[in-house]
Amino acid sequence: MTDKIVVLVTVPDQKTAETIANKLLKARLIACAQILPGLQSIYEWEGKVERSQEWLVILKSRSDAFETLSAKIQALHPYKVPQIVALPIERGHLPYLQWMDEVMGIPANRAE
Repeated sequence: MTDKIVVLVTVPDQKTAETIANKLLKARLIACAQILPGLQSIYEWEGKVERSQEWLVILKSRSDAFETLSAKIQALHPYKVPQIVALPIERGHLPYLQWMDEVMGIPANRAE
């Protein structure tokens, strides 16, 4: 088990996706963001079934950064209740995990 996480965030458009990704990267809260267009979400909101075209932002981070990362996403996000879901990274390619630590400013002696 690592201290790394993948955070999934849906957004309404590319501009929002890029704004969130850039701000989190500059704050060193993530190592990487991947932005995928063309997502169709189907969900219940205020008693009605809704369908939305959205973008998916996949963020690579650390579990100890989640609360700060989540608060920053909420401040930047246009939705009242944004999807911000974290999944643990159980295992991974060690050089990649070490690179994540470097990008997020973790000293090499603390890297996994």
